[in-house]
Amino acid sequence: MTVLKGAAFILAAMLCVIPCGVRADVVDTPIPKPTTGSVQRLAAFPSRNIPPRDVDVWLPPGYSDKKKYAVLYMQDGQMLFDAGITWNKQEWQADETAARLMAEGKTRPFLIVGIHNGGKRRHVEYFPQKPFEALPDDFRRQLLGMKRNPQQALFDGAVDSDAYLKFVVEELKPYIDAHFSVDTGPEHTAVMGSSMGGLISMYAISEYPQVFGAAACVSTHWPGIFTVDNNPIPQAFFDYMQAALPDPVSHRIYFDHGTATLDALYAPLQVRADAVMRRRGYTDAHWRTQVFPGTEHSEQAWAARLDIPLQFLFPPD
Repeated sequence: MTVLKGAAFILAAMLCVIPCGVRADVVDTPIPKPTTGSVQRLAAFPSRNIPPRDVDVWLPPGYSDKKKYAVLYMQDGQMLFDAGITWNKQEWQADETAARLMAEGKTRPFLIVGIHNGGKRRHVEYFPQKPFEALPDDFRRQLLGMKRNPQQALFDGAVDSDAYLKFVVEELKPYIDAHFSVDTGPEHTAVMGSSMGGLISMYAISEYPQVFGAAACVSTHWPGIFTVDNNPIPQAFFDYMQAALPDPVSHRIYFDHGTATLDALYAPLQVRADAVMRRRGYTDAHWRTQVFPGTEHSEQAWAARLDIPLQFLFPPD
């Protein structure tokens, strides 16, 4: 299957997939100033599993300890609320969209926990570890030698997404549960991300179905790298999904993609992912895949359709 067309497209794809919230290293970032609601910064949140990173907790307007909220854990948390502090001056507009949906009664009330990515470690923390370990040894060695650019490796060390998920589930979530007025069960807890963040969100609900009841995987980066030619990575993901996806009766999963820039790679791969979903028993009641023609791989594009996955994740009570 040949999808990439020439060096120019390959370069454009590389430039698009790499940034998605990536910083040169994990450094202090300004606290976002949301348009609506408020943000509490958990600065350099410590972990026994991964390097510390900032976490931004968005509270909707009128947040009150007298009622319980659902919780959405989002990847690339530095890209969610304030375009004034992001590398590309784009944001998900997560605060505006979430607050509007709640005010209109289209979702139940929820908080957003924006987990900053690990900078250079983004790829090793977001690449699902069990599918990676199922790849042939020689191919894994090739991947670990791949360059992000001439000066920097794509994989900044060994794939470590199992440790990242332990951080989220065993360290961050207990803190959120203890310090905010939230419902703690899986039916009230969802995970979401885009690109590589879509992959780790799929992995999270599969590895921890007792924690996450729903996942939204936006512009999921099924290739894992920059090409689909002679690339066994997507099949490793699909084999993992066939074996590990959670119960389709009690869990819900959302996928989508556009058709421009890097998203142009995804359509045939999403078809294969959808076939796995059907084989595992997922129906329209608990699974959705959507295509947005002409849309690109960017925070601006994801912001424009964010209302759709949010309503899927947190329908009104």
